[in-house]
Amino acid sequence: MTPADAVPIVFVHGTRFSAGQWSVQLAALRDEFPVAAVDLPGHGERSAQPWSLRSAAEIIASAVDSLDRGPALVVGHSLGGYASLEFARRYPEHLRGLVLAGASASTRGLWAAPYRWVARLVPHIPADRLARWNDRFLRRLYPPEVVEATIRSGYAFHSLPAAWGEVLGHFDASAMRSVKAPVLILNGEKDPVFRAGESDFARAHPHARVELIPRARHLANFDAPGAFTDAVRRFARQLPAVG
Repeated sequence: MTPADAVPIVFVHGTRFSAGQWSVQLAALRDEFPVAAVDLPGHGERSAQPWSLRSAAEIIASAVDSLDRGPALVVGHSLGGYASLEFARRYPEHLRGLVLAGASASTRGLWAAPYRWVARLVPHIPADRLARWNDRFLRRLYPPEVVEATIRSGYAFHSLPAAWGEVLGHFDASAMRSVKAPVLILNGEKDPVFRAGESDFARAHPHARVELIPRARHLANFDAPGAFTDAVRRFARQLPAVG
């Protein structure tokens, strides 16, 4: 049983993945903290639900409520990081702290052009082929205990155009001004694209700091699961008490 005053933590997955992305973190943290991981709309067990940022924020808020411990630390990776910023704007009373992982780049301007191209291309590639490519990619780079839960949960390529279509053009560092809680910007050292705006994001918030995971790339919680988990644990322990 977790301590009564432990910070609840909700994990929010990245593009095409599901709650399975966080299997290692959930297992490592559940003895100390109440934890949950969500499936965003159009992903995992919500595969049939249409994507929207509004629905994503509602799902995160429902997960916070389900833990029944008050405001939560929300950990969002990539797409899940931007969804978590939307959640922070819509449900500030539900947020005790925010970890943005691989989600500190502006989605506006020229940076977004290659991602718009990918979003248009994906629907023209058979989903089973994309799944095989992803399975091989994950199994080549990571041990089974890190990625098998993700592979078993499948991939949400059908939701990628709608998800990216809404996120692209929507976020920049000014989104940090809506976050009424401490922020940890947690990036892989070797993730130059999504680190591009980390300084701007940090400067836009009075209680934000940047931490890098050495040698990790965009999928930092796969590249260095122990270091990623430890960073979340330290941040959770440092959050101020509620009330």
